[in-house]
Amino acid sequence: MKNIVILISGGGSNMAAIVQAARQQDWAQTLNARVAAVISNKADAKGLDFARQHGISTDVLDHKTFASREAFDARLSEVIDQYQPALVVLAGFMRILTPGFVSHYAGRLVNIHPSLLPAFTGLHTHQRAIDAGCKFAGATVHEVTAELDVGPILEQAVVPVLEGDTAQTLAARVLVQEHAIYPLAVAHWLKKQA
Repeated sequence: MKNIVILISGGGSNMAAIVQAARQQDWAQTLNARVAAVISNKADAKGLDFARQHGISTDVLDHKTFASREAFDARLSEVIDQYQPALVVLAGFMRILTPGFVSHYAGRLVNIHPSLLPAFTGLHTHQRAIDAGCKFAGATVHEVTAELDVGPILEQAVVPVLEGDTAQTLAARVLVQEHAIYPLAVAHWLKKQA
C-alpha cells in the first residue's frame, strides 16, 4: 500500500478534496494507495478535525518551538518517515522548506500554487494577477524543488479574471479548480509509480 502524507497549516480544503477523491474512487483498490496521515504545524488547524473524523492519523509539530528551520524540518522528516510515504503532499502548508527537506523527498513531494506558474510565484498571487491586467489566472500542481514554486508542472487549471474581480473573488474561483486538479494530479502521480 502506497502511503500519502499531507501537510497542512489551516482549513485543509485541498487535503479534504484529496481524501474525498481517494474514498470516492477507492484509491486503495485502484491505485493501492491511501492517505495515511495529515500533519500540521498548527494545533488549531481546522483540517485536523476533518482528518480525524475520517479516521486518518494526525500529528502536530509546532514550528515555533524549534530554534531553526533546519531543526523543524529535521523533526518533521522524522514524523513523516514513520508513515513510509510514497508521496508527501503540501496542501496549504505555509512553511518554506529547507533544501535538505526537499532533497530528502525529491521526486515525491508536490505542492499546489494559486497561479499559472511560472507567473506569480510566492504570495499575493491573485492581487498581482489583477494588478498586471491578466485576463486569466489559475492554479498549478507542481513537484517541489529547492527553488520556490518552480518545480516541474504536473497539472494546471485556468479561470477568467472578471471585470470587478477582487483578490477574494478571484481566489474563490481558483480554489474550486484547485479542489478539482489536486486529487487528479495525485492520482496521476500514483499511477505512474505503479
